[in-house]
Order: sequence, then C-alpha cells, then structure tokens
Amino acid sequence: MSSIAEKFGINQALQDLGLNVDQVNNGTSTGQEWFSNGEVIESYSPVDGALIGKVKSTTREDYDRVIETASKAFKTWRTMPSPQRGEIVRKFNEELRRLKEPLGKLVSYEMGKSYQEGLGEVQEMIDICDFAVGLSRQLHGLTMHSERPGHRMYEQYHPLGIVGIISAFNFPVAVWSWNTALAWVCGDVCVWKGSEKTPLTSVACQNIAARVFNDAGLPEGISCLITGDYRVGEMLSKDERVPLISATGSIRMGKIVAQAVAARLGKSLLELGGNNAIIVTPDANIKNTVIGAVFGAVGTCGQRCTSTRRLIVHEDVYDKVKDAIVAAYKQLRIGNPLDENNHVGPLIDKDAVKNYQAALDKVVEEGGKVIVEGGVLEGEGYESGCYVKPAIAEAQNEYEIVQHETFAPVLYLMKYSGDIENALALQNGVKQGLSSAIMTNNLREAERFLSVEGSDCGIANVNIGTSGAEIGGAFGGEKETGGGRESGSDAWKIYMRRQTNTINYTTELPLAQGIKFDL
Repeated sequence: MSSIAEKFGINQALQDLGLNVDQVNNGTSTGQEWFSNGEVIESYSPVDGALIGKVKSTTREDYDRVIETASKAFKTWRTMPSPQRGEIVRKFNEELRRLKEPLGKLVSYEMGKSYQEGLGEVQEMIDICDFAVGLSRQLHGLTMHSERPGHRMYEQYHPLGIVGIISAFNFPVAVWSWNTALAWVCGDVCVWKGSEKTPLTSVACQNIAARVFNDAGLPEGISCLITGDYRVGEMLSKDERVPLISATGSIRMGKIVAQAVAARLGKSLLELGGNNAIIVTPDANIKNTVIGAVFGAVGTCGQRCTSTRRLIVHEDVYDKVKDAIVAAYKQLRIGNPLDENNHVGPLIDKDAVKNYQAALDKVVEEGGKVIVEGGVLEGEGYESGCYVKPAIAEAQNEYEIVQHETFAPVLYLMKYSGDIENALALQNGVKQGLSSAIMTNNLREAERFLSVEGSDCGIANVNIGTSGAEIGGAFGGEKETGGGRESGSDAWKIYMRRQTNTINYTTELPLAQGIKFDL
C-alpha cells in the first residue's frame, strides 16, 4: 500500500465496502452471485499512481447470464407496490449514510476528485434516494373527459423492464444512483456498466445494493453489475431485451450508443458533453463571479460535464474580471485530493494529460494567448504524472479548440461588446447545450437570458456558476449534449411506459368522432 493510501485509511475504506484488496474482485454480479470470466482490469489511483485493486471484466457468457437473471427478477419486482419498492430504496439510503465516509474516500482516491467532492457525490446518492422514496407514492397519471357519454379516460405508467446504465469515470457513483433509484421505484431492474477507469467504486456500490436486496428476501437480478470496456457497452446498447439505455459520456460515445439503440427502436437517455459558458455583464458582482468561475473551471480538475469552459465578459469590466480571475488562480493549491487543504487534484490518467497539453498548444496555434500558464507538475507528491496546472487562455469563440470540449482545467476568456444579445450569440454558438450562467444584477438581462430567445441550454443559471446541480431539478442538456433528463422533476417518466385507458361503462358501444357502424 502506498504511503498516501495508508495515511488516509484507504485500506480500511476498501474493507468497509466489501472489496478484496489482495485478490481479484469479480466485476459481474446479479446480486446474490458474483462471477466474471473476462480479462483483469487493474485500477491505479491518479492520486499517487499506486495499484488500488483488480477487477475481472464481463464476458459475453457472463452478460447473457446477467440479462436472463434480471429479466426473471423483473417479473417479481414489477408486481410489488411502488411504496414498498420505495421502502427498499430507503434501506439502501440508510446504508449509503452509514458508509458515506469510506465510499467518498474511495471515489476521491480512485477518480482523483477532492475528498469534499467525493463526500458530496455520495450525498447526491443519498439525496436522490430521498427523492425516490417520496416519488414512490407519486407516480401520477391523468384523468380526462371522454367525448363519448358513459366513458372514462385516464393514463397510467408501467415499468419498462431492464434499464441499462452506462456511466462515466468523473461521477463514478452519483450518476448511477440518479438512474437506479428512480428506475427501482418505477418497478424496473437495472444493469449497470460502470467506467472501466473506476471499477472498484462500481463493485463497492453493487455490494451495498446486493446486501439490501438480499436482506429483504428479494430475488437476485434487481441490481446487476457488468464491467469492461466499450465492448461490454455494445452488448447493452444492441440488446433488444433492454428497452432503455441511459448513457453518460462523450459526444462521440453517445452518437454510437444512440445509433445502436435507435436501430432496434429502443429508448435512450443521453447525457453527453458540455461546453459551458458564464456571461459576465457590467452589472455583475465581481466577487461572486470569481468564485463561480474558478470553481466551475477547476473543480474536479475540469472533469465535470458542467465545468466552466468559456468566460464571456463585457468589455467594460473585462480587465477587472481578468485581473481578479488571474489573481485567484495564483492562490490555487494543487495536490493530493484527500488532503482537504488542496483545491485541485489530478486528471484521471495520462491520456487526459495529453489532451490537456494538446488543447493549450492548439489554442496558441489558432491565435490565442495563454495568460495563466499550464503545465504538468513533477516531483514529490506528483509521482502519478496526472497533476496539471489550471490554465487560462484568451481566445475567440470560433476557434476549433474552443468549439470542442476538453475534459481538463482549461478556461477560455473572451470579450463581448454591446448588449446581452451579442453575449448570447457567443454562448449559444457551440454545438453543445448543457449548462449556462449569467452574472448580473440587471433584472432585464437576467430575464432575457432565461427567455425563449436566451440560453439554449438545458440548465440556465443566474448569479451562480455552471457547475453542480441539485437533484430536485431535471438534469440534462440540448443539442449534442443529447437531450436526456435525469434526477428530479418528472424525469422519472423516461423509466416507464405510458398507457392510455378508456373504459365504457354503458350497454352501448358508441364510436369516437361520431362514426356509425351499425350491424
């Protein structure tokens, strides 16, 4: 065990979560059984480069066994009243509360985000479970008046079946819970393919869920885990037995999944890339702007889909904002994310470091100017090779590199003149449409930003940053972000099938639209 892992109690956290440190963990599970016959995936921490553990991946034979078990479990689970399913989610929630510290610690060590953010991610799991428990008594349909006398119409929602969940490394546990907590209370069973870059957090969550379902005497297959690379994801995407695929990741990945699911006329829920901007107007509170922009740009080392990529600042306050942001960057502490004195941890791996370096080279090549230098950190504490300096570059919105999402702490600073219309044109002038924000104390500007002619993103904030979301609201974006919605509001409807019912309680059979068909 590395000195960092030993100092911060990683081994104890792994044991608390039921993970085997000395042997290979199985990455395929139906709940009661764990079995894997595929290649071994080694999980190295980006914090210190140390090997955390090993997980066996899922083969085709393993996968089919999982789907068969899940299909069987669905027949039982769907007949349980929704409030009773909510009670099971409540018990799962209790386990998450009990294990919040070790799970948050594992998230931080395996993914590289700060320990505070790791705990915050587990808190998101707890929050969505609370939401789902309440939702279990509110899966409402509608009643409608029929045009025919003696008839009643209503609509109701039924569970879909198996929900396939493909999640990404940057939120290795929260996004799974957003989907599975709602899907469970809706009566669905879940098959989860976690990221191969964070396999141990997936196994840990499945351990918790399996224990809850087993203690309740429920059949295996309600919560299932599969592990592996894109080939395992393809099994899910192409499987006609899986009516809904919820996939979180890059736009490139999302397009592949969408085509595979559409080819079999399945349903997909896509949460893909973001290229999020904050508009800063002359009426902005500069102090709050700096806090929102800096956390948005460097939190999780710039590896959130809601990370702030672009800062669009009015020319009247441009220099003031620029100086304040640059000064704030000088105060950032980069290092071990388990040390709560640090602000920024590592990128997930060395491939991410290469993409970061390439982005900085590209923006200069296209005519931009780097005003806060980047670079890879070396020496004591940075042995993993995954620590980089958050960078800022002055750039133009039309630059090719600015038009793409770089999953790293690179912030593009740009200027606008005139009124809010010009800022909105820049903000909306990218293919992604996830999160957006405006900093202003001008009511007209704020309302214009939120109007139908304003931000074209799924999330539009006023006087807070782009990063982060509460589970009470539906989360997701438009354009190449995929159009999906997860978490709160009425996002639960994607996990169910809608059915319209008409009941005739007369002795006659009148037809709709007054059609006559006499025999």
